[in-house]
Amino acid sequence: MARPQGNAETLRRYWSTGAGGRSIRWGTSGDWTRCARKLSKYMGPRARGYCQLLHKRNTGYYTGSSKNK
Repeated sequence: MARPQGNAETLRRYWSTGAGGRSIRWGTSGDWTRCARKLSKYMGPRARGYCQLLHKRNTGYYTGSSKNK
């Protein structure tokens, strides 16, 4: 039996450049906090790690990096 195909990339695009990403405003002060707050509604505590990955994808740096503005 084939496993159903997920929409992981669709969700990443939504939270990066779609309406979700526009509401997070990546690259501005507090972007990770807004992400974690919004996604915790759907993902619970896993949202914090997922937002780290999205932050890296959208800004090029992790939040704790000295290169992060």
